[in-house]
Amino acid sequence: MYAKAADIIANARRCVAFTGAGISVESGIPPFRGENGLWNRYDPTTFDIRYFHQYTTASWTAIREIFYDLFGKVLPNAAHYALAELEATGLVKSVITQNVDNLHYDAGSRVVHEFHGSLKKLVCLSCFSRYAISDIDLAVLPPRCSHCNGILKPDVIFFGEPIPEPARTDAFAETRQADCFLLIGTTGTVAPANLIPGAAKANGAVIIEINPVPSEYTKEVTDVFIKARAMEAMEGLMEAMDRRHQ
Repeated sequence: MYAKAADIIANARRCVAFTGAGISVESGIPPFRGENGLWNRYDPTTFDIRYFHQYTTASWTAIREIFYDLFGKVLPNAAHYALAELEATGLVKSVITQNVDNLHYDAGSRVVHEFHGSLKKLVCLSCFSRYAISDIDLAVLPPRCSHCNGILKPDVIFFGEPIPEPARTDAFAETRQADCFLLIGTTGTVAPANLIPGAAKANGAVIIEINPVPSEYTKEVTDVFIKARAMEAMEGLMEAMDRRHQ
C-alpha cells in the first residue's frame, strides 16, 4: 500500500493533505470525541458561542485549562514533519486541517488552510483587532483588547459560528484543483469539513486515507486505505518515497 500511495503522490499534479485529530493525538492532544475525548470530561456547551457571551469567565476558564495549559506544551510529531517535508519538495501543495493547534506551522508547513481557526490568535469581539496569543496575559480572565477594552476570544470557531474565511473558500477551492487527496487521522463525522474529501472525489481526485480504523470515508470515497496511525503511516510513506529514487 505504501508503494502504491507513494506512486500516486509522486505522479499527482496537485496533491493536498487533509488532516484531523488523529495526526495530533500522537503529540499528546486528546481528541474531542471518542472514548478518551475531551467531551467526556467537559460539557461541549462551554464552547457554544452563546454560552461564551453569557458566561464569559467560566468559558474562558475551561478554554485556558484545555487549550493553553494543555495544548500549549505539545510539539509536532513525525507525521507533521513528514507533511512539511513533502510540501518543501513540492509533492504536497497545501494542508487543509481541522485542527486548531498550529502544529503544521510549527513543523514547517507554510500553505495551511486552518478550517476551524487557530488557537495561536485571539480576536476582539468589539473592534475585531487580532492578537498573537504570545502577546496576551491569560492570568486575568477574560483577556481584553488594548484598543477598545472589548473581550478577546480565541480565533477558532465555537458551536454556533460559521467556518472562517478565507479558510472555507480556500479549502473548497482545493477540491476543484487537486487530483490527489491525502486524508490523515480524520473520521468524517464533523460537518461541514467532512464534505471536503467527497467533493474532491467528485472532481476526480484519488483519495489516500490513513487511519487506524475505517472511517466514514473508507467505503464511500477512499481509493487507497492505509490502516495505521499517522506517525507509523507517514514514516512508511516517506520510506516508500525514498525507495522510488534508489
